[in-house]
Amino acid sequence: MSATATPMPETLSADALPAKSSSFYTAMRLLPKERREAMYAVYAFCRAVDDVADDGGPADMRRAELVRWGADIDALYAGRPAPRVRDLVEPIRRYGLLREDFHAVIDGMAMDAFEDIVAPDEVTLDLYCDRVASAVGRLSVRIFGIPEAEGIALAHHEGRALQLTNILRDIDEDATRGRLYLPREKLRAIGLTDPTPQAAIDHPRIGEVCAALAEEAEEHYRQTWAIIARCPRKVTKAPRLMAAAYRLYLDAVLARGWAKPRARVKPGKAALIAVALKHGII
Repeated sequence: MSATATPMPETLSADALPAKSSSFYTAMRLLPKERREAMYAVYAFCRAVDDVADDGGPADMRRAELVRWGADIDALYAGRPAPRVRDLVEPIRRYGLLREDFHAVIDGMAMDAFEDIVAPDEVTLDLYCDRVASAVGRLSVRIFGIPEAEGIALAHHEGRALQLTNILRDIDEDATRGRLYLPREKLRAIGLTDPTPQAAIDHPRIGEVCAALAEEAEEHYRQTWAIIARCPRKVTKAPRLMAAAYRLYLDAVLARGWAKPRARVKPGKAALIAVALKHGII
């Protein structure tokens, strides 16, 4: 995190939109205009609060800013939207987005904002995944138009699949920032009881921990695709593309393995294009 404060935006600007090269951007482009714009408004909110956690200055400033975001969400639902959340007014009205899901996202960012996460227990890790990924999914599935029960289940499993994939992909980068998202119980199984992030990822048996977490991610992908198969295809283009694209990252880290040096993985352009074509057209 930055040592100096980064000014927080008074509006959710176009600068917060996803990069055109990202799988998220590609997935959102598949949506009709109104749903796409709603997703961009949600994405911009998530980016803004994530920036507080990562670049918002000293802990007291980050805490105050996240509290302010929470207050802005409450005022928004009370009919008094601040300028920076006005783009959320119409998506909330049109798609029934829930206030508690926005608060869950803020709470997830707070978990990163005030103290670096190091070897959380499995319950805490699952809560973190729910807040930073599945809560976003719960907002998203309502915009996509997925039936309620299936949508909530899809958000649960796909959010966790994607977030665990991120954790496995980024273990070295996270360690340089003093963070370690691998669960405490799995680290203890290889003899690590109170590791620093760097010591953990340098451990000769760290591959066992990562492989076990990858199995959990794979199960969430299996559940994701089972739910998608039960839903109308016209409302699942975006989650299909996201699940397929992120699965490429998981496959890439599994193929690379866990021995050092670990090169950062990136799926080939041809594979990503194939995913975009398959799930963007069908």
